[in-house]
Amino acid sequence: MLLATALPRSAATASGASPDRGAAAFLLALLLIAASACAAPLWTGLPWTLALSAIGVIGAAMLVAALAIALQRAGLGEAAFAAFCVALLAAGVLAALIGFVQVYAPEWADGQWIAASTVGNRAVGNLRQPNHQSSLLLWAMIAAVWLGGSARLPRAALPVLLLALLAGVVLTASRTGMVGAALLALWGVVDRRLARGVRLQLVLVPLVYFFWYELFAAIAHQEGALFAGEAQMHKADPSSSRFGIWANTLTLIAEHPWVGVGFGEFNFAWSLHVFPGRPVAFFDHTHNLPLQLAVELGLPLAALVLALLLYALWRALRLAAEGDAVDVAARRAALAMVVMIALHSLLEYPLWYAYFLLPAAFAFGIALGGPAAPRVEAARPRPNFWLIAALVLLLGGLASLMDYRRVAVIFSPAGDTPLAQRIAEGRRSWFFGHHADYAAATVAAHPSDEMAALARATHYLLDTRIMMAWAKALAERGEIDKARHLAARLREFHNPLSAEFFAACDKPAGEDEPKPFQCEAPQRLYDDADFR
Repeated sequence: MLLATALPRSAATASGASPDRGAAAFLLALLLIAASACAAPLWTGLPWTLALSAIGVIGAAMLVAALAIALQRAGLGEAAFAAFCVALLAAGVLAALIGFVQVYAPEWADGQWIAASTVGNRAVGNLRQPNHQSSLLLWAMIAAVWLGGSARLPRAALPVLLLALLAGVVLTASRTGMVGAALLALWGVVDRRLARGVRLQLVLVPLVYFFWYELFAAIAHQEGALFAGEAQMHKADPSSSRFGIWANTLTLIAEHPWVGVGFGEFNFAWSLHVFPGRPVAFFDHTHNLPLQLAVELGLPLAALVLALLLYALWRALRLAAEGDAVDVAARRAALAMVVMIALHSLLEYPLWYAYFLLPAAFAFGIALGGPAAPRVEAARPRPNFWLIAALVLLLGGLASLMDYRRVAVIFSPAGDTPLAQRIAEGRRSWFFGHHADYAAATVAAHPSDEMAALARATHYLLDTRIMMAWAKALAERGEIDKARHLAARLREFHNPLSAEFFAACDKPAGEDEPKPFQCEAPQRLYDDADFR
């Protein structure tokens, strides 16, 4: 956000020409999503802590995109994009090194400076997820290509960096990363404004990917192990449960076509729906951006948001042909980053993470800024709105960090403060109070004493612990049939943590002794609306 200081405070501003229609469409799409988040607590029961968190991040994305558009139109886009690419490249190189440590020197991953991999011998970086690591590295490769093409990198450095970063992508064993590597080759084929040597390096990316894959597989075989990439390619379910969650999502869309289940409510609606053959992981997103918008916002609003985003993308493609060669190169690289993360968004939900959403918004803003507008001297000094907005956002980020510390101590206590006191302090959090509610509900001897906490925490993520606590609370309140419905849904997940909860069903009961509620089927069919 400190890039806001690059915009002149009083003079050298862009002329009065209006921003491109694509930029307006993009900002309007974000505004509609933020409005949906704002409305959700009023009719779905989404806690305000979750709504405010989403509104804050989306608002930050709008500011970042508007700032990038303004920088580009003021003729400062190239300088801003250069700083952005240097930062991305540095982050990518560090992430690649961390990935090598996680795979080949895991004892160095102490969990403090270097995260330990939680998915076997796959590189996850400090983002702790292979697909996220691969997208960061692919972004870093795009940044390196542009920095090399604009002579900001020594000519010999570009192929070395691309080789190292691509090796890091292969170590993630991410199939999304594999497709992203092919997308880089496509960029090299279609963008004839790139230097011939750069285009050749991009076109060769799939071949180099195959080389690294075979090399790492040979090293693993030499050690009597299986390379993670081979394990991924031979999975029984090539979609990693995505086909199942997409099928369930289509069912929910068919049942709630007009207004959806509500912003942020997919997990709540999906977990409480009868899906006997559901994927057994606790999904909180559909792993597909269009489906996520459709199921949560409803088909009409989702169609409008997607149409605005597609129009913005089409305008960015059109604008990529306008302007001088240097300016166009930056905007084409920025557009490549947007397309790369859009591809990832068809298989996961990276844009729900601020560390992907904000850079993507900045890159899209650069791409939508178009050629720099003529600059005129301002008639009189004016306040630097961008600097003020950036400082407000920066202060808001610091405040949210301090706010998060209120709930972090609940799960990682730093002193001898009693748990009840830590929970009470955490409930005062503006953005993260639902975590305190989760703790209160799951440790209570009688969960029915924490119905208000359950009403909030269940909208964040319905997992085994919270579902068991909620079912017990309903049973204690005499709502036995609803408790049975919750238990039946929990049974569909086949989670080992619920084994003790259902163990009572295997014990013989006396003639006059009723069965525990979790051992019997509900007498009627419920949906998520019955539990709001």
